[in-house]
Amino acid sequence: MIRDLRRYARQTTVRLIVGGILLILLVGGGLILYFYGSGALVLGILCFIAGLTPIVLIVFILSLLEWIVKRERGN
Repeated sequence: MIRDLRRYARQTTVRLIVGGILLILLVGGGLILYFYGSGALVLGILCFIAGLTPIVLIVFILSLLEWIVKRERGN
């Protein structure tokens, strides 16, 4: 049995990030909906997406660069 600790660490990190995002959306969205209504919930989700967009772009670019480096090292 082979233990790949890097894969395990990456998998754990992804799960924590997804769980945090879901927690923010569900709890935060639920509170916004409860106190302010559905119009504020839509605006809150749009603001969350707008704030998350630069982070997603940075992660995508870094992942692309990592893939290119791994591919070139294989040659």
